Amino acid sequence: MGADEVWGNDVQEVVRKYALQNTLEYEGNGKSGSVLGRIMSERKDLREFAKDLKNLIETEVERANQIASAKGLIYIRDVLEELDPDALVRKKQIRRSGLPDLPNSTSGEVVLRFAPNPNGPLTIGHSRGIVINSQFAKKYNGKVVLRFDDTDTKVKPPLIDAYEWIEEEYEWITGKRPDVVIRASERMPVYLEYAEAMIREGFGYVCKCSSLQFKKLRDAGESSPYRNRTPRENLVDWAKMIDGTMREGEGVVRVKTSMDLPNPALRDWPALRIQHNDHPVVGNKYKVWPLLDFQSAIEDHEQGVTHIIRGKDLMDSTRKQKLLYEHFGWKYPETMYWGRVKVFEFGGFSTSGMKLSILENEYTGWDDIRLPTIKSLRRRGFDSDALRDFWLDLGLSQKDISISMQTLESFNVKKIDSSTSRRTFVRNPVQINLSWSKEINDILAPLELANHPEGTVKGNRIWPIQENLDSLLIEFDDFDSNSKLRLKDFADISLIKNEGIIESLERTDKRRIIHWLLESISCKAILHIPDGNEVVSYEGLIENYNLEEGNIYQLERVGFAKIEKILKNGIVEMIWLHG
Repeated sequence: MGADEVWGNDVQEVVRKYALQNTLEYEGNGKSGSVLGRIMSERKDLREFAKDLKNLIETEVERANQIASAKGLIYIRDVLEELDPDALVRKKQIRRSGLPDLPNSTSGEVVLRFAPNPNGPLTIGHSRGIVINSQFAKKYNGKVVLRFDDTDTKVKPPLIDAYEWIEEEYEWITGKRPDVVIRASERMPVYLEYAEAMIREGFGYVCKCSSLQFKKLRDAGESSPYRNRTPRENLVDWAKMIDGTMREGEGVVRVKTSMDLPNPALRDWPALRIQHNDHPVVGNKYKVWPLLDFQSAIEDHEQGVTHIIRGKDLMDSTRKQKLLYEHFGWKYPETMYWGRVKVFEFGGFSTSGMKLSILENEYTGWDDIRLPTIKSLRRRGFDSDALRDFWLDLGLSQKDISISMQTLESFNVKKIDSSTSRRTFVRNPVQINLSWSKEINDILAPLELANHPEGTVKGNRIWPIQENLDSLLIEFDDFDSNSKLRLKDFADISLIKNEGIIESLERTDKRRIIHWLLESISCKAILHIPDGNEVVSYEGLIENYNLEEGNIYQLERVGFAKIEKILKNGIVEMIWLHG
């Protein structure tokens, strides 16, 4: 599949930018070779896909050269300036180590927050917020507030178990518990008190327009007919909302702003609405619940949050909340943004969607190895430090980017490789009968295989080949009748059907190397590998040498896998980690 079929607009844009830059520098005769290096420097997440990008780069460079030829270099310069003015001057890439400095920050006084909705466990995407916020807190000797934004009882109702899951996952990722834990649902009296104060002070009001009616008024820059009522009139309706007399949809509390604001979303935005659904933490005690922008703004003030780090898609939330802070006379926290990160393998997943699929038995649970949840990563054997390094390396950028799980996997390999023992696993085994000469027989000795080729895992495994070599096992996919093969770490053989002859214990040529196993030191095993929306299971035999449940092993020529359980009948069940 070509790069143009794989990558989205963000990749197309960066390739186009550097193609134009290259054409401008080389006066209309750009070269695709130098463009690739520039892209790899800016987008390290694309490095492993350099070959796939080659065709797209060549196409964009050729297109840029053609534009230069037809319209001139001044036109190229104008297009590039509109696309990215900084690209007009080629700058030497300087790699930032760690995170940028927080603006207006004082060591010991920084307060950040991570605020998930507990409608399910954390996903890979959520972990970014944990890593970035906790790292800033560490850098500035500050603290992180873990706040459960659980005031939506209808669209995203909380899952009672998720509170505990998320706290545990936070600790797994950071190595420590959050400094403060808050459930917004348990803070309802605070939000209702501020809402009432807002109404009393005249910058909040109860609007009884339908959502469609108000949208028409808002978009036209016209006020709600309820906007200019007195605080006393609004408090009467507020009381009806609180006691349940007013039904769902019959009224919302709005924050007064200017109806002339350029962005319609900011005009008299809704702060609280009526919901009569039971809540898993506080039951049916409350009939009025704050919307996220109001609840979050109030709680940030209450907790003394100094810095907010959020997705750039929430810029409107920042604008709304600043307007509310102006009403109350508060100072708004410093705010920084990051762009959207799309993981190719999990582009279409949402917590609500996963929950429904689990209920419909499409997945075995939140830790199903096909899902992008932290539960799934932990089950498969990912290292929490790898997840942290992955997000810190990506940094705090507003660019929308697409990445592959292979990027995270490469960080995980760096963390676990040196401490991971090797084992042999033969899928769909085929038995081979061997024979050898007297000269080879005289020099056969037990085969010693290191637990790790670099010695970072101490010890060797001993294969008693003298007594058991007359029959051995290789993978079905490696079986090639009438061929010459190299049995890894052992011998060159000549294979005719299922009969093999040992030619030499030393490697004599560049024949294909395959892994193999003695049946006498093996046991049955099953390896489960996620493949898109399916799980592919391979049956085979694994080298039975000090295998332990929960341990990760690198299976020779197969990849890393975790032993999930060893059944009473001796069968070893493994789940795939990565290659």
